Amino acid sequence: MTEEPEMADESQLLVQKLRVRRGWSQEQLAEVSGLSVRTIQRIERGQTPSAESLKAIASVFEVDFTDLREPQMETAASPRISADETLALTRVRKIKAFYMHLVQYCAVITIMAVINLLTHPRYFWVVWPAIGWGSAVLLHGLHAFDKVPFLNGEWERRQVEKYLGRKL
Repeated sequence: MTEEPEMADESQLLVQKLRVRRGWSQEQLAEVSGLSVRTIQRIERGQTPSAESLKAIASVFEVDFTDLREPQMETAASPRISADETLALTRVRKIKAFYMHLVQYCAVITIMAVINLLTHPRYFWVVWPAIGWGSAVLLHGLHAFDKVPFLNGEWERRQVEKYLGRKL
């Protein structure tokens, strides 16, 4: 058994799946739907969207509004989200969050280094926040790429089986 995805409403995963299938970024979907990028991000993170937001998204993807609201979608225009797709979308979301964190780290530490060099060139204090925050970025990356053996789905499965005394 692999890692279980975070709990998310199937309609939110469908929005992300339809967006990714078209090769659109969240910004592009926001632009064509008339919604804000923040609204798209919230929907894809599992917050319940308003009816107006779902109608805007449904019209962009040319699907029936009710297909986005229904957890059981049967039409060809609105394919179901399989367990594998749910896992893949969740994994990609975690990796994307890590990359955003890494970019923020690089940008802020660079700005801090410039400030440090301009204000106190003899004492390189920027090293301390760089080490602290860098450690957090490293841990985030290890978690995003499932490199921490005691935080992944395989470890959870083994622990549950150990507790139950049998295979799942």
